[in-house]
Amino acid sequence: MSFLELLKIEFMKAKRSKIVPLIFIAPLLVVASGVANLSSYFTPEYTNAWPAMFIQSALVYAYYLLPFSMIVVCVMIAGRETGNNGILKMLALPVSRYSLSIAKFCVLAFYLFMEMAVFLAVFVAAGTVATRTMGVTETLPVLYLVKWCAGLFLTMLPCVGTMWAVTVLFEKPLLSLGLNLLLVIPGVLVANTPLWIAYPYCYSGYLVSCSLHDFTVESGTTAFTLFPFLLVALLVFALVIAVAVIKFGKKEMR
Repeated sequence: MSFLELLKIEFMKAKRSKIVPLIFIAPLLVVASGVANLSSYFTPEYTNAWPAMFIQSALVYAYYLLPFSMIVVCVMIAGRETGNNGILKMLALPVSRYSLSIAKFCVLAFYLFMEMAVFLAVFVAAGTVATRTMGVTETLPVLYLVKWCAGLFLTMLPCVGTMWAVTVLFEKPLLSLGLNLLLVIPGVLVANTPLWIAYPYCYSGYLVSCSLHDFTVESGTTAFTLFPFLLVALLVFALVIAVAVIKFGKKEMR
């Protein structure tokens, strides 16, 4: 069985779950509340309305709601195999358990991409209504929004990889769910320390915090620097994916 065929099977199994409705909940909640709270302060002369609305919406979303929704998606994807000994049936097929783990992570990354696309679409719709209602004539900054949403997606990949590794290592759904939630909660605190660079659960939130700093200070330099962050993030991502791939289905193969 080729990897593409395996990937197709994993997507077919994921389609039968409740994942798609789930990824709409967090963007709708955070965008509706964020835009509504800020738009009441708008005047027709207000400038930088779109960046202000984005930062207001993305702060809580990046630190908590996005990671929380991805944790649930991890558990749901893993649950398709752990329930009714499904993992044994899959491992009985002519397919490597390493390929199976990678395919499942690819599905997980796809749903992360989908949630970011939903967040962008909902934000643009809500922001358009808010600016037109308050008479703000500022042009929609498409490149700005796409850039920051792409940044959220990329900085979430090491976090999602870590979540998947935890889900693989701790097969009990409640245990992996609880541990991942416990690791997400202190993210905003760790982001304010030098340790943030080695803590993937705060990467996306730190990115938005840096955008808030740039917005308020309005300096020529950005608070978020790629180096050494990029090297550390790639190392963390490679490490957690390797752990997930090696440990996936190992106990069932004994």
